[in-house]
Amino acid sequence: MEDNIDLILQKSIETHNLYENEILYLLKSKDTKKICSFADIVRKKYLGDEVHLRALIEFSNYCKQNCLYCGLQRDNLKQERYRIKEQDIISLAKQAKDYGYKTVVLQSGEDIYYTVKKMAYIISEIKKLDIAITLSVGEKTFNEYKAYKQAGADRYLLRIETTDETLYNKLNPQMSFKNRIQCLENIKKLGFEVGSGILIGLPGQTLKSIAKDIVYLQSIQVDMAGIGPFIYNPDTSILSFGKINQYDNFDLSIKVMAILRLIMPDINIPATTAMETLNSNGRIIALQSGANVVMPNATEIIYRKKYQIYPGKICLNDSPIHCRACIENKIKSIGRFISQNKGFHKQSSSNVVLN
Repeated sequence: MEDNIDLILQKSIETHNLYENEILYLLKSKDTKKICSFADIVRKKYLGDEVHLRALIEFSNYCKQNCLYCGLQRDNLKQERYRIKEQDIISLAKQAKDYGYKTVVLQSGEDIYYTVKKMAYIISEIKKLDIAITLSVGEKTFNEYKAYKQAGADRYLLRIETTDETLYNKLNPQMSFKNRIQCLENIKKLGFEVGSGILIGLPGQTLKSIAKDIVYLQSIQVDMAGIGPFIYNPDTSILSFGKINQYDNFDLSIKVMAILRLIMPDINIPATTAMETLNSNGRIIALQSGANVVMPNATEIIYRKKYQIYPGKICLNDSPIHCRACIENKIKSIGRFISQNKGFHKQSSSNVVLN
């Protein structure tokens, strides 16, 4: 088995392409450390030692959807809800720029309160600050995405979560896997940098389905891939679906992230907050296993405590400036440095539709 792993890893760094069965072989391997070391070599070759920081602004925890695994799900009556006013969102973005961020990530549940007009105003005002804007606000219509792009949004993050259609539809009641796919196609068609990704360790998920997820992300040529370990939230209704998987979700998430770096060598891959929730050195380990992006929380404490998709989330009592300084120190401690550019992934402008 050792020889097979070495052959597959050597192929991955030479061709940056693996068959689904080879990906599955790596997923089954217990030698996560070796896989990650190869991924770190690829990261350094293609992206160097700079790390891109994205300021995360969680501006609303209202959501019309009822995803069984998410603490923001509509039917979670224990969740104390909040919305940040438009002008205050813009002020948080200004503050983030003052702290040295080159990108803000505007994230919320699927909250219909923020109409196209409101979102377009927020985006256009933040764009005047000369920073990049990533949106993560869920499923929208083609025309809504178009309005966001015209207002100045640069990137859009919409995780597929799983490409197992049956599993997706069970975990996301009243939603449609086919519509999720269509949304990603629309985002790409409109010229956004496309971010997607998967949850690792969902009930009913298999290593084979994760291998298919990885192939899918490569097939649609994402510009960013976010890999998050599933963390059970007792306030959700996911146990009605089935038993929680017994995977080591942290180890498996790191491995998936590393494999994506091997086959998509120059995309942006974040070291996610959830990884550090499971492991106190989670983001550092991720940065040494292929990741090149970190998204520190730039939301004020009063709000971030209420945006709990999962329990135990890190940094709930830390101020935005503390988070910025803390992560910079961690990055420097491993010989990496903060990028001074906006960190765009090279992408083709062909087939972009805005008219």
